[in-house]
Amino acid sequence: MLSGCCRDEWALGVAHNEAVPPHVRLTDPWMLGSLRVPNRVLLAPLAGIGNWFVRLQAKRYGAGMAVSEMISSHAVHYGNEKTCREMLRIDARERQAGPVAIQLFGEDPAMMRSAASHVARAGADAIDINMGCPVPKVRKTGAGASLLADPDRAVAVARAAVEGAVTDARSLPVTVKLRCGLRPGDHSGLALAHRLVREAGVAAIAFHPRSADVQHKGAPAYELAAQLARSLPAPVILTGGLSSAEEVREAFRRTGVAAVMLARGALGNPWLFNELLRERRAAPTRAEVLDELEWTIARAVEHLGERRATRYLRKFYPWYLERLALDSPVAKRLQSALQAADSVSEARRLLDSLQAPRASARESLVPAV
Repeated sequence: MLSGCCRDEWALGVAHNEAVPPHVRLTDPWMLGSLRVPNRVLLAPLAGIGNWFVRLQAKRYGAGMAVSEMISSHAVHYGNEKTCREMLRIDARERQAGPVAIQLFGEDPAMMRSAASHVARAGADAIDINMGCPVPKVRKTGAGASLLADPDRAVAVARAAVEGAVTDARSLPVTVKLRCGLRPGDHSGLALAHRLVREAGVAAIAFHPRSADVQHKGAPAYELAAQLARSLPAPVILTGGLSSAEEVREAFRRTGVAAVMLARGALGNPWLFNELLRERRAAPTRAEVLDELEWTIARAVEHLGERRATRYLRKFYPWYLERLALDSPVAKRLQSALQAADSVSEARRLLDSLQAPRASARESLVPAV
């Protein structure tokens, strides 16, 4: 049940919202403020992962928009070199298949306004504000999900981002990624979503219907997403628990949201975008998985250089290895060897031993720019 406050906000929104028609398909374009998004399947922000080449990969397989990993508004404001050079990098190849959004986090409106202005000038198409991160080191700063407990500050932070996201040529749409509440049974996120749209001018809400305290455990409360989609006078983007094409289609149908956002379910599985948008039915072959992993390795080296890529790629290997259908002992040995590999060349040698020479993984599904 919604609290009295949430019921009031919900009732207020019903009269103004234009519901997403039931015949809308995931492949249909839609408008995010003044921004046209070519379809309704997006890549969610993935902390520590969602850099330019991970976003590019999602778009190669059909994603209509991709959102960056969360980036500190303080770091952007103060011009941190690594943040501005690496985390804010937008590659020209990303733009061939749809818009790019940069996600910021922070608790200070002035810092957020400054960071949003920087991001707008850097060429982003949209800005997302993280008000859902459940990680303690983020929450203890007053950012992420902690803003659910301080709705006035949350509105001020979002309003500052909207004000900062204006250049001489355009005004970027600002979205907010939001949890339903801080703890199980807390639905304060629904009331906050209405305030963010009404008072701060937010263009859409990316809604994760799990409380912050449970993080990624348990089943998402999709009925809350449906309530928000019916009541909010702005698009609702659903995220959380969407790990298979069947789950995505059913959640999209049941909730009536404007779009869906794939997160953990897309890790090492860009074919999920193909399933949803290009009607692919077959699981990827071993050759396809290995080719895609080689593409990822090559892009990591391009982004970070050989030495740093060696360590960085260790988080990627498990996502792809589980799709190779290897015998358990073989998979464990290979995983252990990849984690211990002291160079990208050594990792490639280990992977090449799984299969005869294959087509070049450097042949992207979109031409290089």
